Amino acid sequence: MGKKLIITEKPSVAQDYAKVFGVSGRNNGYIENDTYVITWCVGHLVEMVYPEEYDIKYKKWMLRDLPFLPETYKYGVIANVKQQYQIVNRLLHREDIDTVYWAGDSGKEGQTIEENIRNFGGVRKGMTELRVWIDSQTEEEIRRGVAQARPMTDYANLGKSGIMRSIEDYAMGINFSRVMSVKYGRLLNNAAATKDYTAIAVGRVMTCVLGMVVNREREIRNFKETPFYRVVGDFTDAHVEAEWKAVEGSDYVASPKLYKENGFKEKADAAALIASFDNKPAVVKTLEKGTSKKKAPLLFNLAELQAECAKRFKISPDETLQVAQDLYEKKLTTYPRTDARVLTKAVAKEIFKNLSRLKGYTPTQAFVDNILTKKQYENLAKTQYTDDSKVTDHYAIIPTGQLTELGALSPLQRKVFDLIVRRFLSIFYPPAEYQTLKLVIGIEKESLFASAKALKSLGYLEVLGKTLEDADEEESDASGQGEIGDNADNVNKNTKKNNTKKLLELAKTLKKGDVVSVNGFEIKEGKTSPPKRYTSGSMILAMENAGQLIEDEELRAQIKGSGIGTSATRAEIIKKLIRIGYLKLNKKTQVITPENFGEMVYEVVAMTVPALLNPKMTASWEKGLDGITNGTIDVGDYRTKLEDFIRRETIQIRDKDLTPQLAEQISKLSKKDAKALSAGRKVGVSCPVCGGEIATTPFGYGCSNYKKDGTGCKFTIGKIAGKDLNDAEVTVLLTDKKTPVLKGFTGKTGKPFDAALKLNEDNQIVFDFAEREPPTETNLACPRCKSHKLKKGQWYLECECGFRVRHTVAQAALSEETMQELFANGKTKNKVTGFLSKTGKPFDAFLIYEKEEIKFDFDNANEKT
Repeated sequence: MGKKLIITEKPSVAQDYAKVFGVSGRNNGYIENDTYVITWCVGHLVEMVYPEEYDIKYKKWMLRDLPFLPETYKYGVIANVKQQYQIVNRLLHREDIDTVYWAGDSGKEGQTIEENIRNFGGVRKGMTELRVWIDSQTEEEIRRGVAQARPMTDYANLGKSGIMRSIEDYAMGINFSRVMSVKYGRLLNNAAATKDYTAIAVGRVMTCVLGMVVNREREIRNFKETPFYRVVGDFTDAHVEAEWKAVEGSDYVASPKLYKENGFKEKADAAALIASFDNKPAVVKTLEKGTSKKKAPLLFNLAELQAECAKRFKISPDETLQVAQDLYEKKLTTYPRTDARVLTKAVAKEIFKNLSRLKGYTPTQAFVDNILTKKQYENLAKTQYTDDSKVTDHYAIIPTGQLTELGALSPLQRKVFDLIVRRFLSIFYPPAEYQTLKLVIGIEKESLFASAKALKSLGYLEVLGKTLEDADEEESDASGQGEIGDNADNVNKNTKKNNTKKLLELAKTLKKGDVVSVNGFEIKEGKTSPPKRYTSGSMILAMENAGQLIEDEELRAQIKGSGIGTSATRAEIIKKLIRIGYLKLNKKTQVITPENFGEMVYEVVAMTVPALLNPKMTASWEKGLDGITNGTIDVGDYRTKLEDFIRRETIQIRDKDLTPQLAEQISKLSKKDAKALSAGRKVGVSCPVCGGEIATTPFGYGCSNYKKDGTGCKFTIGKIAGKDLNDAEVTVLLTDKKTPVLKGFTGKTGKPFDAALKLNEDNQIVFDFAEREPPTETNLACPRCKSHKLKKGQWYLECECGFRVRHTVAQAALSEETMQELFANGKTKNKVTGFLSKTGKPFDAFLIYEKEEIKFDFDNANEKT
């Protein structure tokens, strides 16, 4: 009988298998005894090769060579793992081995690694190939996986899907990156003033994520704050608050005066409503008492774990994945790269084993004892936490109960392990129970609402380390009685808590139809707030649920459950976008924002293949790949549609020149030292010297009748006192022969100044200081002499006594109110907005005033998100 070959994905896993099966004979690149030969990969051993491996001409990026879509894709051994590949390949052809157990990572990526090895180097004819599929690396699970290994052919569709994903990413990346770089790469690099040329990198998932971040950032930039006004009444001797809403029967239903159902656009309309309540009785219309229950959340999949760790521990998704992988390899938790948040029935039946072993984990020992004593695990298979239909490759991340490596954990690893354990144990505990109350007070046709929710029983929250007090406060803060939803004014937590207590106490004596006393009404002003920026954690969830971002309801239903990327790749995609300078990650807050060059790439894609920025297309491709896995989509048909799309889009980018439009679009993003951004673009105004057309040049503007031999028109406009004029300013100057006062000039001493420009009789551009605005008097008293009012000049507030202080700081003009606050208190209470750093990045900051100077107070600054 021949030997059995086991191939794992990495050396450490091979060691685990060797321990389980008692194999100790170490050789170069493998371990062997009389029964088993165990070897390993080092991640990918074989990969798709670059185009120049097909033909050396492809090494130079040329438009004539695109699109590049070979009939047969070539693969090669990765250079730095060539020796290990040769060892694996040699073992796959040994005559004394009759069975190979492919024991790579149990997922699409692991399957792809194995398929590439099989397809590239082959397997000895007659050798039996089996696939090991396990959910953890405990001895018990490894033995089960080998004993129940299925024929490799059972995973053929998974392998085809993985290979097609590689082809898709390769073909899109090669073609779109090359065609956009050749056409517009130099333009972008000039605009961004890069030190070294940077190619435009485009990817199926990567570019979609870039689009999501840029779109969100632009929503925030373009956001216009909207004030609204709510009406809140104070009722009974207990001073219970209730908020007015326009519900059925109200005179204000569907009124254009409303901002949503419980706010007015104008304060006067809110005041008019209050006036209409004068001397009218307030009656209890409804009073509903009840109990609500809140079940423990579903178990962690990788995306949920990454989001929770980003929020709690401020770590990036790739850091969370590494910790989860470490816990898996230490046999403490199950397979991390899973999309499922539930268990299978088979696992649920055996869950007692995981629980009983967890008795050794001291922080949660009491909870485990309680679960085991009361046998709260017995009906797990019948709960929402068990659903075979929602598990594809692997079930949710749970603790194995094996604790032998617990002492070797780092502080961060221990925190994440504790998070997984408590989430797991919480599903065996009863729901949290709340006492609820809903009160509606009527004044004629109008209704005012009050509600209360108080925690009665902790239930599963106890496992999460909550007490009745803090859990109740969190619930009160989260529910926010009476809030409008767009960042209504932040009612004090204690006020909410007190209102809840008052309501619950009042409910004991109150009944429907009772007339209640009215103590008064007040108008509470709120303001809408922009959408929140993505954090690394919320982006992972957004990628997982990308189908939900699609506006078309029918299409959204078609690709329900499809995300962009996979649980194994999402963190790396975000990491790559940050590494190549398209996105920026604030490590303290985990907030993600676009970098300048990333926004420029966004503009190129938006003008050429806008579908790449839309989750709709990316999620639909993902759905197709899943179809290959499930056997519902033919891999040949999928590839044909894919290559038709790439071919069509590449050709239209190659053959259409959008340089002028793109130059204009990215000009607002270009840096001060940008080079030749849009040379040759006509401005739409005539040359004052010869009447020719004025166009943009590498250094500013010039006449289109200029000749390189020096015989043509030489009229030009370059940088003036450190300022680059824009199209509008140039147009006004050449049309009217002068401009209004312009800001942004810099004197020889480095001091900024404002001035008008004019075109003299010799068609030379000169300053016109006569146009500069004279100082104006303010209402500010001089903080030095306290006897004169300050006058506001171009950059300074000045007094007759000689006092002088800047009123414009970091390009932000400070208001009189801010200046008054600084003079009176020596500092600002709130952050001042609108500052620009030297690199042009906007920021907010506190200010202090000392020694007749205004300075930033970054020590008090809180990170703005």
